[in-house]
Amino acid sequence: MLPNEPLRLDFLPWEYARKASAAERDRQSERQARLGGSVDLATDVYVAESAAVYCDELRLGQRSYIAAHAYVTGRITLGADSTINPFAAVRGVVTIGDGVRIGAHTSLLAFNHGTAPGEPIFKQPHTALGITIGDDVWIGSNVTILDGVTVGPHSIVGAGAVVTRDIPANSVAAGNPARVLRSRTGASMSGDLPTLLTAFAAKARAQTDDVLARCWDGTRFVDRPGLDRAPEIRPWCDAVEIADLLVRRTPAGHTRDELVDVLRSSTSEITVLEGPTNYHILCVGYALRLLGSDFEEPIDTSFDVAELDKLPWARRAWTAGSGIDALGTALALQNGGVPGHLELLMGWLHTRVDPSTGLWGSPHPDDGLLQVVNGFYRLTRGTYAQFGLPLPYPEQAIATVLAHSNDQRMFTGDNYNACNVLDVIHPLWLARKQTSYGEAEGRRWAEQQLRAILPRWVDGAGFAFAPDGTDDRAIPGLQGTEMWLAIIWLLSDYLGVSDALGYRPRGVHRPEPLV
Repeated sequence: MLPNEPLRLDFLPWEYARKASAAERDRQSERQARLGGSVDLATDVYVAESAAVYCDELRLGQRSYIAAHAYVTGRITLGADSTINPFAAVRGVVTIGDGVRIGAHTSLLAFNHGTAPGEPIFKQPHTALGITIGDDVWIGSNVTILDGVTVGPHSIVGAGAVVTRDIPANSVAAGNPARVLRSRTGASMSGDLPTLLTAFAAKARAQTDDVLARCWDGTRFVDRPGLDRAPEIRPWCDAVEIADLLVRRTPAGHTRDELVDVLRSSTSEITVLEGPTNYHILCVGYALRLLGSDFEEPIDTSFDVAELDKLPWARRAWTAGSGIDALGTALALQNGGVPGHLELLMGWLHTRVDPSTGLWGSPHPDDGLLQVVNGFYRLTRGTYAQFGLPLPYPEQAIATVLAHSNDQRMFTGDNYNACNVLDVIHPLWLARKQTSYGEAEGRRWAEQQLRAILPRWVDGAGFAFAPDGTDDRAIPGLQGTEMWLAIIWLLSDYLGVSDALGYRPRGVHRPEPLV
């Protein structure tokens, strides 16, 4: 062999345990002796001479190897029969199980830079959470796995994937960002969910009167006891919805005629496209429908496309979407409204949707896709869902909504709230009527959300709007209870187990078209 000729075993290290000559084993022993730091190497391991291995700690199980030109630093543990293939980078605190294959040109980067403003990146402090790879995992070529990720055992990560969040055991994942495409087991993820749902619904049903009585102050319904606010109509609507959903009657102590009079008295100042009263079209309109009534006077649904264009799509797509929702609901509650208004609205929507995202509006660095996804829910609920119309770009919409569901900023602390979860599951549920695209990842997310919210029911009080929040929205109330009950149905229906609940929304969150 010429002095600069690469060693065959550097590129074919799996041959070392079975075929290495005595001279090759001696040379490998010398190579291992030159490794710095704390080293613990089992028998028949191989470290390529061309690999850049500068570890503070290195642990290699039996028959594991580091192949040609790999770049390995930090505190690294490989189990038995695990491999780091040519040109891979494994850096930081990385723990790798038994029987793992890491493809060529793949990077496991278990650290990150700070990104605080006003300081050059090279001066920013490092953060490091570590990466964990379970047993029997195959990571394809050109994959990037970022700090803080755990890949569960028996999983496969497709070539070119960028893994930014945990991958459950027995999963096949791919894409940028990586998403779970399917389970390797073929088993249902639902497991014990039907039993849990049946028990939950029975408990909620038995406590309906207590939940509603807690929010009756003697003269009116309030969202939460002790809340210092001017009188609001929404708590009345939520009380009607909760009682109808769980026990199919009016709230205890209240007659149908009394409730209709209260609801109708609130509609004199309703505005449609913008303003704080446009949600009254939804909550009052549907509550009246549940009571067998309707608005006393028709709602003015006149508009022109210039008004729609002026809605704040660029930065406040949720606000813009809520205006469309109110307009669409007013049309639906009036059986389509004035002839031509519905056609004008739907035509405008079709010409303004972004084909690349399937949504309306623009993301923003401050809150990512939050505004456009939440606006998409409001917009489509009041139009496409209520009129039973197909979404214009369902697969693109699913991809965008799933990308948003991976943004953990939007689902922790104060942001773990009923609006943010509803505004993901309803679009996924609605779009699945047209396509099964993204269903495996959607099912995984739906089950995670369902298992997270069920234990957060507070006996005798219901659900808080933001159960993990830091303000008074973390106190159970009527809005949180009404919304989460509907969300639980949508999550369950997406997973195919909603029959276990024994209830089905008939109000604002009804699954059937209104027209």
